[in-house]
Amino acid sequence: MTAELPSRYSHTETEARWQELWERFGAFSPEFAEKAGLPQTGDPYCIVIPPPNVTGQLHVGHALNNTIQDVLIRTARKMGRPTLWVPGVDHAGIATQARVEKDLKEKEGVSKHELGREEFLKRVWEWKHHFGGVITKQIRRLGFSVDWSRERFTMDEGLSRAVRKVFVDLYKEGLIYRDTRMVNWDPEARTVLSDLEVDYEEGFKGELWSFAYPLTDGSGEIVVATTRPETMLGDTAIAVHPDDARYRHLIGKTCKLPFVNREVPIIADGILVDPEFGTGAVKVTPAHDPNDFEVGKRHDLEFITIFDLSARVNENGGEFAGMDRYEARKAIKAKIADLGLERGSKENIMSLGRSQRSGAVVEPMISTQWFVKVGPLAEEAIAAVETGKIRFVPDQWKNLFYAWMRDIRDWCISRQLWWGHQIPAWHCADCGHTTVSMEDVTSCEHCQSDNVTQDEDVLDTWFSSGLWPFSTLGWPEPTHDLRTWYPNTVLVTAYDIIFFWVARMIMLGLHFMKDVPFGDVYIHGLMRDEKGRKISKSLGNNIDPIDVVNDFGADAYRFFLIATLTEGKDSTYSEGRLKGYQNFANKVWNSSRFVFMNLPADFRPVADTKELTSLALETEDLWILKQLNHLLETLNRTIGNYKFHIATEELYAFIWNQFCDWYVELIKSRLYEKEMTPSKEAALQTAFYVLRSILNVLHPFMPHITEEIFAIQKQYLNNDGQNGNAGSSGKASDADPRFLMWEPWPVAAPLSQAQLTEASVLEVLQEVITKARLIRAEAGLAPDRKIRIVVQTANAELGRVIQVKEKAVLRLSQAETIEITKSHNAGKFESMEAFSEGEVFVPLEGLLDVAKEKDRLNKEIAKTSQLAEGARKKLGNAKFVESAPADVIEKEKQKLEEADEKLNSLKKGLERLAKMG
Repeated sequence: MTAELPSRYSHTETEARWQELWERFGAFSPEFAEKAGLPQTGDPYCIVIPPPNVTGQLHVGHALNNTIQDVLIRTARKMGRPTLWVPGVDHAGIATQARVEKDLKEKEGVSKHELGREEFLKRVWEWKHHFGGVITKQIRRLGFSVDWSRERFTMDEGLSRAVRKVFVDLYKEGLIYRDTRMVNWDPEARTVLSDLEVDYEEGFKGELWSFAYPLTDGSGEIVVATTRPETMLGDTAIAVHPDDARYRHLIGKTCKLPFVNREVPIIADGILVDPEFGTGAVKVTPAHDPNDFEVGKRHDLEFITIFDLSARVNENGGEFAGMDRYEARKAIKAKIADLGLERGSKENIMSLGRSQRSGAVVEPMISTQWFVKVGPLAEEAIAAVETGKIRFVPDQWKNLFYAWMRDIRDWCISRQLWWGHQIPAWHCADCGHTTVSMEDVTSCEHCQSDNVTQDEDVLDTWFSSGLWPFSTLGWPEPTHDLRTWYPNTVLVTAYDIIFFWVARMIMLGLHFMKDVPFGDVYIHGLMRDEKGRKISKSLGNNIDPIDVVNDFGADAYRFFLIATLTEGKDSTYSEGRLKGYQNFANKVWNSSRFVFMNLPADFRPVADTKELTSLALETEDLWILKQLNHLLETLNRTIGNYKFHIATEELYAFIWNQFCDWYVELIKSRLYEKEMTPSKEAALQTAFYVLRSILNVLHPFMPHITEEIFAIQKQYLNNDGQNGNAGSSGKASDADPRFLMWEPWPVAAPLSQAQLTEASVLEVLQEVITKARLIRAEAGLAPDRKIRIVVQTANAELGRVIQVKEKAVLRLSQAETIEITKSHNAGKFESMEAFSEGEVFVPLEGLLDVAKEKDRLNKEIAKTSQLAEGARKKLGNAKFVESAPADVIEKEKQKLEEADEKLNSLKKGLERLAKMG
């Protein structure tokens, strides 16, 4: 008794079972191949997963990114290459600390300062152990084949040691230094941010406010314009352009600063001042504006800090001390007005910098921080891309990489947090020397004093993430993994972190490993909703991948994600397409079930393609093998070059159209023969072989359903009547760890030129059936109305094939007879369609009411014309084309194209009817 697939596919039960089995057997590990005696050839293929935040929940970006990686890994694994996909999570300094602080405040009513650093960090680790595994559990739900035995965390002991070594080595090389500079300060998170961690809100409606500074000598006033009145408390100069005749006589004089009783000089600065902007006179606050900071250095001005770390006015603000910066702004404007010094205001469209992490408006502050001198590192990185050692896909992204790298600034790496890698630097209170060391320090290396304290700051999260391609493999130890898997093969990431992460991995990998961290950087777009908006919680259009998996299954979701990828463009979420791919999974299931149901209990598949092609293969067998060879060639070319949308289109078309709709239908009459004739044997062997190939090439995209079907197919491959991983119900057991994921990638079946020529005849036969179906559809015939077909052709081979396949042709065309002739005189009520080798005629007399059909077609033409006109108007509207997202425009183009095609068909049908009377 052969095992059969259940009549319905249950994705919930199947996915959970295979995920558990794969992990239990360690099937994702490269060592599995060695234990199982599987051949491994070619260069190692390694990907390190972009580590999600330990605080995170799986979102559509993770699902898309990891699906791409899994397709690449599973394909490489099946091609026999040694493969490793390393999972891990990032400690996410600011995000995690903020989350724990919030929890402490809400649940216990305490702050981190009340707990103290040691106790707070203990709580963070507890929180990490309790909640940190959520995202990895969710990742498992999609069947991603990462080697969980190698899972890493950026604050693991080994990775922390790697971080410390990089810091110490760069410091010793003079590439890490400490300096007092103008920095971006996040007053909510109370930490410095790198330039990349600041998002700029363009088009912000601010106010350009003017007020007067009285001249100290009483001879008048000078009017300045500012968007930040509160910073006047830190002004130490007024700047004008040296060539501005309006103010040339005032250069060298001083003004009286209200409220804080300070005299400030009027200086000339042609770099800072634009005479055409505002009043042409600029207040200078060197401690709270990056441009003013440079002016202060050029003119040796005083730097007065007026805000504390929470952006509240400090003791230098006089009567405004203790106020929030925005409270102070209101209060100062009111006071200035009271003094009669206000000189008006106007709207000012500006760019406002906000913290990526907290959303707070960034405050420029002077602070002592640690920096990486990135210039020398950037040169090596640029050269690696220029020489082709690293390839960006799509190629356009390398230009953005170059632009940023050639204008790169030193990287501020210190953060005023407690959660993270504490900077391995100890400051001596006695001599002021700083000792940087791999090991913890108890005394100063300069004066031997034991009065040393470790720097309280931690490193930027991206510092440790920048080491990810080699720290995860055991560096700085010379491990086997490091020797085997570095450089990684490819990095898969979205375009929004090219600078944060990709560039830094390239720089640090080249510097410490003396080799690039990866050969390819595949950049994919973002997922957007059907209105073209980015999917995010803030917009209320967030889609939980786990909900999607529950509803549609992991395989349908994975196929949808990868199928929507178009090179260099964002993807669009569509529940309709998701449902379509769920139907596709069911189609694969049902066609597999049909094949298995027709296999005899003692069926033994051919050993190889050579034996298969030696059988009594018929035209449709040769045709499907030819199509399969084409599919394999396409997949080999497209997956390796990241053309995923082409790969999925070809897969879908081959499985649904060519295999299910054509081949399976064409061989049914052969399979239903009672005796095992050579024809039936050839059909069974071909169907079995093609199904096996389908399961293999579809597996990287839809691993669960293909593994489940293979558990049945495996019993025949084992040649012993046993089911291996599958019991009588097709369900997995511990009996046989032979997984589809480790089965070799299919190779093309060798077909002779004569076989290829015969296969092409079937393509002409398909034309005949398609044209007969078209005539039926355009005539509006009900499915139960059988037609007669007349094929006029001079192709004798086609005539022969039609006769041999007559039953299948009649069934597929819903016809009762088919006649082949070299010459045919068409009657008045006959409809004709031309094909490559002749014409197809269908007599329609008695099958339809001509007047009624004309009326139906005219109504349909009117309706379709209206639809086409609406789409044409939209596309002709310049405002719509300029403002609408690309995918929305593409939908309208598609709508217009489909409407025009339908109109042509309808009009053609109407013309036919006109000839009939």
